Amino acid sequence: MGIRERLNRITLRWLSRRLPPARSITLEQRRLFIFPTGAGFLFILTLFIMLLTAINYQNNMTYGLTFWLAMLFIVAVHYTHGNLMGLTITAVSAEPVFPGQQSGFTLRLKAGGKRSGHYTVYLEWPDAQQVVDVSVGQDTTITLYQTVAGRGWFHPPRLRIESVYPLGLLRCWSYAQLDVQALVYPKPLPASDTPLPRNDDGVGGVSDMRGLDDLAGFRAYRAGDSPRNIDWRALARGQTLQTRLYSVPSSEEHWLDWEDFDTGSVEQRLSWLCWRALRLDASGDKFGLRLPGKEIPQSSGDRHREQVLRELSLYGITGHSGEVVS
Repeated sequence: MGIRERLNRITLRWLSRRLPPARSITLEQRRLFIFPTGAGFLFILTLFIMLLTAINYQNNMTYGLTFWLAMLFIVAVHYTHGNLMGLTITAVSAEPVFPGQQSGFTLRLKAGGKRSGHYTVYLEWPDAQQVVDVSVGQDTTITLYQTVAGRGWFHPPRLRIESVYPLGLLRCWSYAQLDVQALVYPKPLPASDTPLPRNDDGVGGVSDMRGLDDLAGFRAYRAGDSPRNIDWRALARGQTLQTRLYSVPSSEEHWLDWEDFDTGSVEQRLSWLCWRALRLDASGDKFGLRLPGKEIPQSSGDRHREQVLRELSLYGITGHSGEVVS
């Protein structure tokens, strides 16, 4: 391990002890760091040269200007540090997404105390940066996006909060490890060699293969709809592209079963089940999920879809219900 890696680990451990994770974090004295910027160091060097000039020539005007600018620098330290003091950052929510997508983390910022507010505050993650002003008495809500990796829980990195307000001579910053996580679903993968979802009678089929029953109505065309279910006559009359819907017998209630697969790794099976769940949900069919140690009854709707996707996302993860896969 190189020196840089060791220093990074030591720094991260120190930050974890000094700035522990929390759902809501208020920036206070022990959380803030301040240091001159490049312009600040140039300003200090200029003051030093002016002081030497004043001493050399015994010029009272130069003395006065030098000390006045030095006091301005000290006042800038106070205001730059105070611009972040009392700012509260609260993690509100995180969007569940699929691997490779960007999850939106909603944060609420609130000014603290009786100050005039917090201005030109930089919020930064590796994939997202945003500048905000937070007025007194008002909550400011923003959304920052982070690219997620594999399924399960995604924990965003430390959020960097920074400001050089008002003169740009000093940089005040802090880090916030927000106690928030985004759910990452399995990556949907179709597989032609895997079995079709089964209903309780063992009848195979998928939702977009309707067409042998009574016409139930129409809906707007969606990418992936079967061409034989498109209302071509309406399109020829100049109407919008629509898809015919057919009534389905009550027996068309499917099971997504782990035991349907004889091959494939854990991740492949979860991806196949995820793809099927999305297809059945889009068609409005009822479906249930059977995993080792877990069964979700047949149903439909947004809440049911989210429940199924959640179980697929957290399958095999320690601390979640169901079998733990090593």
